[in-house]
Amino acid sequence: MISLEDAVIARIKREGEEYEIYVDPYTSRDLKQGKDIDLEEVVATRDVYHDAEKGKKAPDEELNKAFGTTDFEEIVRTIINKGEIQLTTEQKKEMREKKEKQVINWIKRNAMNPQTNQPHTKERIKKAIKKEGYHFDPFKGVKEQAEEVIDKISKQIPISIEKLKVAVKIPPDHAAKASNVLHSYNIEKEEWKNDGSYMAVIKIPAGFKDELYDKVNKTTHGENEIKILQDQ
Repeated sequence: MISLEDAVIARIKREGEEYEIYVDPYTSRDLKQGKDIDLEEVVATRDVYHDAEKGKKAPDEELNKAFGTTDFEEIVRTIINKGEIQLTTEQKKEMREKKEKQVINWIKRNAMNPQTNQPHTKERIKKAIKKEGYHFDPFKGVKEQAEEVIDKISKQIPISIEKLKVAVKIPPDHAAKASNVLHSYNIEKEEWKNDGSYMAVIKIPAGFKDELYDKVNKTTHGENEIKILQDQ
């Protein structure tokens, strides 16, 4: 279990009563987002309170009435998933900043400027988010918020999460090694030619374009043909 000194209060109102537990702000967030977390890493005590700070515990008969069970784990999951978690100002700031970085990284790797087929820079994404005044929720998932952000900033910059379709042709000398590299991506079509050369059509998020080019060039010593297909 976590230390009480590191815990915050999570609470929910049921049947006219407050029910509270002591939880870790970070692992409880992960649990709320659906991650598989050991309950011992989430709670500081195995008690449910009416008033945690005063140590006023909720009796079993009231728990059963409010939650339909006295099982501690079920009650904890209900409070975390459907209630609210009291964070300190510092914790909120830290968690929001971390979530912002995660969302911007996701957008950088998965979205693109449909006018140029190039990913936006982190700086441009961040500037658009700031201008739009979007507030990050530390308890919401990265992909969910990234999609919300894209919808908001699309008023300012051309942005799309459609993927790029890339055609790659590798000469015989590098075909075997390069094909192994390309199989780490989503290959839609591939073909081995009679002369031993290899061709593939790959679908990737826009942000992977530079990475793909770098890996192919390194593997083939620059002996390759790569082009973005217009039909996506």
